[in-house]
Amino acid sequence: MNHAMNHATLLKLLLPPVAYDPSGAVLTASIEAEGAALDRAHTLASYVLEAISPAGAGGLWLADWERVLGLPDGCAGGLSQTMAERIAAAMSKMRERGGQSRAYFIGVAAALGYAVTIEEHDAFTCETPCDQPLHDEDWRYAWTVRAPETTIREFSCDSCCTDPLASWGNALLECVINRLKPAHTHVIYSYGG
Repeated sequence: MNHAMNHATLLKLLLPPVAYDPSGAVLTASIEAEGAALDRAHTLASYVLEAISPAGAGGLWLADWERVLGLPDGCAGGLSQTMAERIAAAMSKMRERGGQSRAYFIGVAAALGYAVTIEEHDAFTCETPCDQPLHDEDWRYAWTVRAPETTIREFSCDSCCTDPLASWGNALLECVINRLKPAHTHVIYSYGG
């Protein structure tokens, strides 16, 4: 649709060439009313299109996404989340398909705004190089998440006007990883190093 024209103008162009006056008061009022309804529908359709994903929903429909996804969950707790953090939590929850690989947990952390690496541990055996730690069998079920000492999320173009200029902390990362990790494993968190 040409943005210079509204739907009423387009509807007038569709009128057949007949003997009546196309600019008559009753016909004009009817076309203007129909055109205004189509204009509103077109505007609302663009909002719906943007809200297909929590990333595009912004403040308008984000609360509906959070309700459907069960957010804020226990990991957000009583924390005051910025709009960007709420959107990241919704996107992370949508991407949760389950997994046990390093790549899966690195992806979960990235969706929350954390850059992490993961180290898995093995038990010490006769084939283990001598410079490796002396881990017993229980270490097969432990893994280390390494992250910056403090992750800082700064205000950006995607932020809402009411969001702080910066927020920081790693509590959300630990909560989400602990919620998603395989139940038989133990996660060690190592920050800044």
